[in-house]
Amino acid sequence: MSSQPWWRTAAIYQVYIRSFADGNGDGTGDIAGLRSRLPYLAALGVDAIWINPWYRSPLNDGGYDVADYRDIDPRFGTLDEATSLIADAERHGLRVILDLVPNHTSHRHRWFEEALAAPPGSPARARYHFRRGKGRQGTAPPTDWRSVFGGPAWTPLGDGDWYLHLFDPTQPDLNWANPEVRAEIEDVIRFWLARGATGFRVDVAHSLVKDPAYPDVGDEEEALLVAHDESNHPFWDRPEIHEIAREWRAILDGHGDHTMMVAEAWVASLARLVAYLRQGEYHQAFDFAFLETEWDAAAMREVIAASLAATATVGSVPTWVLSNHDVVRHATRYGLPGDVSAKAWLLDGDGTDYDPALGLRRARAATLLMLALPGSAYLYQGEELGLAEVYDLPAAVLDDPVWIRSGHTEKGRDGCRVPLPWTVAGPSFGFGDGGAWLPQPSGWGARSVEAQRGRPGSTLEMYRQALALRTAWLRDDVDLTWEDRDAEVVAFRRASGLRCLVNFGEAGHPIPPGKVVVASGPLDGDRLPPDTAVWVTEGQRR
Repeated sequence: MSSQPWWRTAAIYQVYIRSFADGNGDGTGDIAGLRSRLPYLAALGVDAIWINPWYRSPLNDGGYDVADYRDIDPRFGTLDEATSLIADAERHGLRVILDLVPNHTSHRHRWFEEALAAPPGSPARARYHFRRGKGRQGTAPPTDWRSVFGGPAWTPLGDGDWYLHLFDPTQPDLNWANPEVRAEIEDVIRFWLARGATGFRVDVAHSLVKDPAYPDVGDEEEALLVAHDESNHPFWDRPEIHEIAREWRAILDGHGDHTMMVAEAWVASLARLVAYLRQGEYHQAFDFAFLETEWDAAAMREVIAASLAATATVGSVPTWVLSNHDVVRHATRYGLPGDVSAKAWLLDGDGTDYDPALGLRRARAATLLMLALPGSAYLYQGEELGLAEVYDLPAAVLDDPVWIRSGHTEKGRDGCRVPLPWTVAGPSFGFGDGGAWLPQPSGWGARSVEAQRGRPGSTLEMYRQALALRTAWLRDDVDLTWEDRDAEVVAFRRASGLRCLVNFGEAGHPIPPGKVVVASGPLDGDRLPPDTAVWVTEGQRR
């Protein structure tokens, strides 16, 4: 039995609760729906679930605009239901990780409403970033900072003050130089730990602290979660962030060694990322470099080796991920030509240049690669069904604020958030008794859980098989030995004896001697076809 903490080798399933399962038939996913599907998640073979924000919210940004951190939005359920869900999950062998959103609140949060009612310079406004505008009348923004979602990062109040929002105007940024803010979020952490939560995924963990001098940043091509390789950017990846992480870690450690937190930190380099994984800080940090790597053997081998080496310097392991609620699903990304930006391609929405069969084939292979690697892995709901991005959602149903804030130049993230299909037929393919808050493709019944469960070769069964094998073979070691094979094949052996081979090339490759225990697609005798992965075991399982 391994003495390592559970999270170092865990497979964690991300639940975008609004789109997972609808328990009351109103078209929105909820706690009741999630509770009813816990047996499915347990049978899938994951160790924990990460639930996207379920707090009270206007849902201007899918719940990342929090109005009350200690209550559940009525559209999702009640606080009592949330507490029962956490207990139910534990009975199914599933830990629960919650989303912590510490960078900003909703404009409907009590604190921000108090700030709007207070005069400039008041303590109520000191909880956020209020600054007087430039010019004699304060009519120009205080800085040239841009919002991640498009447009200026400042909104005027009409009294000379402007407030900062690195995302949507309905998401004012909290001022982490204010002790009241720090104490409040620490209390929120304790509140949910007391109700059984195992830990937290921390939203934009690299953005909390802002330069108190509020300098301009100059020309920047884009204001996304940017890879700035500097330690003094006005609002990304500032060194003071790590002090906050250490304070949170002390709280978690006081609740037992099973608790954990994972950072969503889009930073410039692995060297900067592993700073979040130092002793006494985050337990995990998502490896977005892996997610962003193109379908290329050399590139994939390089990013894996670099991630393993970098995390080892701080005694940690990588946290792999291929899809989430913020990016185009990998079954679609891998079906696009390498020189096509998935995000830009979404805007056309006509399917040009997209090969869905190729995308799914590569996505399945990439999944076996990820699950064979040392470290932990996060799975995004629906990827176990092989779901692709719904790229042709009509403009009238788009909900992501990116669509509006970008001036309709970015379609946003709705395409990866369409409610799941559970059954072959029905008004929402089993998502609920009624419709769904975003329209599902007409052919999604063929991708449903009902259509794939128990069917040999289905994507769902491949996931279940791989997760079971991962538990049996890959829990007790972190070693990886690269094998010298064709340049288009990524191959390695784990200390347990399991070998993983992924063919990125255009020709078949010999499969080494041993027992093939799982494959991402049909094999060609003893040869591994292109865009296919295989696990091979040798000897006896330890």
